Amino acid sequence: MYPEHLLVPFRQELTEAGFSELKTADAVDQHFKDHKGTTLIVINSVCGCAAGTARPGVKMGLKLADKKPDNLMTVFAGGDVEATAKVREYHLPYPPSSPSVVLFKDGELVHMVERHHIEGRTAEVIGNHLADVFEEHC
Repeated sequence: MYPEHLLVPFRQELTEAGFSELKTADAVDQHFKDHKGTTLIVINSVCGCAAGTARPGVKMGLKLADKKPDNLMTVFAGGDVEATAKVREYHLPYPPSSPSVVLFKDGELVHMVERHHIEGRTAEVIGNHLADVFEEHC
């Protein structure tokens, strides 16, 4: 686990863009209980690809898309350990990946962008891809 004071600016980048944090496994389960609509969950990370492309790409995708997820949520790998593990249960059969971006519709996984889809790509590429995903599923 990382010291919380190191995570604050990385958390704020998403919370200031309208994301709510899921900090416990119970909070994740509660969100998905009788879930209707769409939820985008960003599994946030301290790595360079999270800072350089994942978080900026997610924010760009939300700005570009006419249709947007109903709920914007985030967990922090290395910070919200139990919540992250619980989100990863919901995104099976995909393996653990951080950063990653997961879209659920009516509680079912409909799209996932894994770390290997983020690394080596620009924020613009990720943003455009997510905008297309939102248009299709939201």
